[in-house]
Amino acid sequence: MPFHQLQGCRYELKYVISEETARRVREFARCYLRHDQYARADMRYAYPIYSVYLDDPSLSMFHAAMNGHKNRHKLRVRYYDPHPQAPVFFEIKRRVNDVVVKERSLIHRKSASELLLGRCPRRDDLVDQDDLDAFWALKRFGELRGALHAVPRINIYYEREAWVTPSDDNVRLTFDRKLAGMRWEGQFVPPRESWYFPRMPGVILELKFDNRFPLWMRELVRTFDLYRVCFAKYITCTYWLPRMKAQLCHL
Repeated sequence: MPFHQLQGCRYELKYVISEETARRVREFARCYLRHDQYARADMRYAYPIYSVYLDDPSLSMFHAAMNGHKNRHKLRVRYYDPHPQAPVFFEIKRRVNDVVVKERSLIHRKSASELLLGRCPRRDDLVDQDDLDAFWALKRFGELRGALHAVPRINIYYEREAWVTPSDDNVRLTFDRKLAGMRWEGQFVPPRESWYFPRMPGVILELKFDNRFPLWMRELVRTFDLYRVCFAKYITCTYWLPRMKAQLCHL
């Protein structure tokens, strides 16, 4: 299975909590979940996530998320390894009410820049050239990018601590921290001094599941008196970038 191959359709519920509450939530959840297999001991069992978000000239995807539209989509390139030879995922993320649908294709890093500039996809762009679903997802990404005249706008980085069910990836609980962003300048991994830190309200907790809301997650929400929020990292970084001075980012 490719690195972080997510299900095509799932529910994602977000909450903003304190570090103290995050510690207590972790203790509660570890009775049902285990660390994600990609957790790094040197990062306190988190792992890095890098993303490049695209948008059109009027920033329609930014405004759709800002205004809380129930039906919206995002175009992004996601990767977990900053090495210049590591592959990247091209993703379409659609939200229909509370349901999130993702299409993603694992692409050679050397192909990514050309594809973002509008080159037509080829089978040899794929890490697995026999994966027809990935190829059609890549074609849909290109068609949507072209129809919207979307271009890369912003780089985003954060660190994710993830917990999953022992038998599969159908239920996940994640904590996101250390959010950073910068304007896209053609680099998948910009220099450290280029990053900005937006103001974060706390730790971003996400509960993710494919079908029914697990009973233990319902109990977790009641126990810690959690209230759902709308929080989009693309919106937060795009909003704060013009309002902040550069700070050294220790990535």
